[in-house]
Order: sequence, then structure tokens, then C-alpha cells
Amino acid sequence: MSLSRRTILLTGAAAGAAGALTTLPGVAAATTTGRRLAYPFTLGVASGDPDHDGFVLWTRLAPQPLAEDGLGGMPTRPVAVEWELAADERFRHVVRRGVAVARPESAHSVHVELDGLLPGREYFYRFRAERHVSPVGRTRTAPAPWTMPAALAMGFVSCSQYEHGYFTAYRRLAETEPELILHLGDYQYEYVKGAYVAPGGNPRDHEGPETRTLANYRQRHAQYKTDADLQAAHAVAPWVVVFDDHEVENNWAGETPEAPDPDFPARRAAAFQAYYENMPLRRTSIPRGVDMQLYRRVRWGRLATFHMLDTRQYRDDQACGDGYKDCAAAYDPNRSITGAEQEAWLLDGFRRSDARWDILGQQVFFAQRDNNSGPLTVTSMDAWDGYVASRDRITRGWLAAGVRNPVVLTGDVHAHWASDLKLDYADPTSRTVGTELVCSSITSGGDGADSPSGSHPWLAFNPHLRFQNNLRGYVRTTITPKQLAADFDVLPYVSRPGAPAHTRATFVIEDRVPGLHLTADNPLPSAARTTAPQVTADEGRRTVEQETVRP
Repeated sequence: MSLSRRTILLTGAAAGAAGALTTLPGVAAATTTGRRLAYPFTLGVASGDPDHDGFVLWTRLAPQPLAEDGLGGMPTRPVAVEWELAADERFRHVVRRGVAVARPESAHSVHVELDGLLPGREYFYRFRAERHVSPVGRTRTAPAPWTMPAALAMGFVSCSQYEHGYFTAYRRLAETEPELILHLGDYQYEYVKGAYVAPGGNPRDHEGPETRTLANYRQRHAQYKTDADLQAAHAVAPWVVVFDDHEVENNWAGETPEAPDPDFPARRAAAFQAYYENMPLRRTSIPRGVDMQLYRRVRWGRLATFHMLDTRQYRDDQACGDGYKDCAAAYDPNRSITGAEQEAWLLDGFRRSDARWDILGQQVFFAQRDNNSGPLTVTSMDAWDGYVASRDRITRGWLAAGVRNPVVLTGDVHAHWASDLKLDYADPTSRTVGTELVCSSITSGGDGADSPSGSHPWLAFNPHLRFQNNLRGYVRTTITPKQLAADFDVLPYVSRPGAPAHTRATFVIEDRVPGLHLTADNPLPSAARTTAPQVTADEGRRTVEQETVRP
């Protein structure tokens, strides 16, 4: 697929007219004294958390992005960063401009939180630091709260392990020019070079040690942000982000690390600080020590409300020692994956919602996923299966509230899945009460492999699971008042750059009709198929194993 004119424009070093950005009066001279900066916009630009009258604009200055101290080669002084917002991509009609100060204590990151803009509008933005001008980004405000938009083009992604492949999937998603992108966790991985190896080996390596300190996390985020394909996806649309485990460490749960570690509170605080510094988040998400407010709502007029969840920070520790288990503790009604306060917030949101579609953006598999064909129910303790009562309360909550169209969006498991949601998974004939769409990884797990639809063995004894594919990719959705259409896009390989994208399957959810309708099943052309093994869900393993079904 060739780049569109707009995508080329947005990802260019100065996007044509960028050199025309005028230095604003009143910029403090103290912030520009000393040795001049080398080009500082190596990490690109981003926007996020759109509202009907504004959004967040982001950049971070880093002339030497891989510096071991995590400070990106910046001087230990504040630097004035001018910003401009325009109604057109050549900045002939500038609607807002100002100055932010990039400070060393925040790794010279900039978060410009704007309001007072027109709803449902496309905007373009850029930054300037000293003589250097950033790439141009495209963003937009959400529609007015009382309006019903005709459609929303939204994509969602997760699990981008830098070592496991090239981020071509980000580029391919950017080329479709979505209006909104959700990232559902595992934006970056914590491992030292070679600790987590994909089948066939890792085509590229992490810099630095396993991330434990603020400097480590800042360096790792910077390495990921230098990727041009990731920068293209950030520049094309506003993002709404939530973290999962690898932004801190594998399989952490609340205050409990993967393995006993007295320094875990400091590690968690460092990870949260770096995450905020490197994401287009509002000031309400500024970390306070070991705490970070991440669950929130994004409304897209009356068409859709996105309830973005945090299933890591408040959960009880995984039951029965984690992994796939037949575990009685998973059914304990006192256990929660969301925590009581977030659960109450979500249920209240269901009751207050007037949206056509209520969409949960969250991290781990929601539907039951039994890997045992016999009488035992063997499920992942790291997913909602490990917190069955918590899942039941949420599901019954949307039913009690009369939610019109509940849809759960999920990442984490390194494969595409699509599921009908039930109150009683033991009864395949029971009523379908919602729908889950699961995106594959951007790279995690390596190339993966295509397979005929319906061939995964777990589908035979989980009839509510309707689709699975183990290639890397993303999901594109087109949301209208009448339906939600989901395209499961895949790439035949990620072990080398430049792969094409292919829509492997399309499902439709109709208004007021929970459940999935397959409208297109498109196997890859034989020349594009790979022969890599099926890869297990990312339950945080340091090695990648084949999915197996217990007898």
C-alpha cells in the first residue's frame, strides 16, 4: 500500500510550511540561553483524550533519545516550546497558539491541554523549540454531546514488543486515516535484550537493562517513540490510552509484583511517571507517587461512550499462583479485577449513559476461554476468568441499566478473537448479552500464522468464541447508529519491514442485537501465508510457546 498524500504530509520532518511558524512574543529569555539544541523532535508528536471542545497535544524534546540517563540529551534547564493549532494542514488559518515550558523534571515533555474549540472539527498542530520545528500532527474534537454523528472510524491496538518485529501495523493503520485510535496496553515492554524471544529470533533489540528506574523507563519509551511507523500512527489521529502489565512489569497486580520485590512501589511509581511523560494524557492523570488516575470516559456525541478501564492498578492478585488453572478462588465474590471504586464508577456510567454504543476499552480477555475439552474449566487467572464474580457484576450491571449496545474491546493475547458474551457460559443456548472484539498484537509473539477460520481447537468447546487468528495486526471499526462493523486486519509477517495489510475477516454487530454476524472471511493468498506455530496468549511468559489443549 502506498502512502496517501496526507500521511506523507503529516509524517514529514516539517510538513511543508512548518518553517513559517512565527516566534511568539513573551517567550522567556531564560529558557533559551546556553548552547543551542540539536534537533529535539526525534520522538514525534501526538494528541489524545479528545472532548467536544478540546484535546491534549504532546511532544517530548530528546536530541539523543537513547541516552542512558533517560533525559534524551537535553540540558538541565527549562526550554520554551511554542505550539500552533490550525484549521488546515498548511497552517494558513491558525486558530490558537501559545507557549509551554518543557522542564527537566518532566523529561522535557509537553502536555498542552486545550478547550474552547469547535466540536466535531479536524485540526492540525505543530511545535517549535528554538530554531527547530516538529512534524505536523492531525487531531480532532469529539462531536457535541447532544448530536448523533453519522459514523466514527476507530481503530484499536495493543502489545507492541519492539524486539519481536517491525511496527508496520501502526503504519498500515495510519494509512486508513482513522478518526480515533485506542491503545489497550503493553505499549512498551520491560525486558532486557534477549530475555523475551519470539519464534525464529528477535529481529531487533532493546537498549538498556530491564526497566526498573525512572531513567530506564524514560529510555525505553524513547526507543519505542523513535520508530517512524509508531510516529505516523500518533500523528494521524488522537489516541486514548490505557496501560496493562508490561508498562511496569510482567503480570503485576495492584501492589503485588510478579516476584517478591521490596522495591516494587518505587518501580511502579517510576513506570507511572514515565508513562505520563510519554503519553498524550490530561493533567488529571498526573501520577501521585504509586497512584495514577487512568480510568475515564471519552464521549463521541450520542453515538458512543468509551469507558476506559484500568484492570491492573486495583485488582486482587491473580488466584492459584497465576497461569491456566481450574481454580475455586477465581469464583470468590470478594475478589475484583477493577476494585470497588472503579466498579461503582462504571456501573454508574451505565445507568447515566444515553449513548447508542457503550464501549469498554480494557486490557484482558473478558469472555470465558476454557482450554480444556473435558469436565474441568481451565482458564487464565490473569484475565476476567480469574475474577468471575467481578465479570458477572459488570455484565449484570449493563443489563440492569438497559445499556443499548454493550461492546468490550480487548488487547493482551497476541491474537485476534471475536466473542459473544453470555451470563451463563456453561449453557451455549443461553442469551447473548454483549460482544467482545479482541485485537492481535502489533508485534508481540513474532510473525504468527494464518489458519482457516474456525480451526482453533478451543472454539469447539467454547461455542461463544466465534473467531481466532494468530497473525499480527489491529482492528478497524466503523461505528454508525445502526451497526458496528469490525475489520480484523492482519499482516503476513513482522520479522521484516514493509508487510501489506489484509482484512482477514469482517463482523457486524447490529443495533439492539448483541452478538456477531460474520460478513466476510478472507483467507490470505497462499503466497502470503506463514508457517510459524500458533502462539499462546500473552499471559506474561518470557518465552513463547504453542497453544495446547489439555485432554
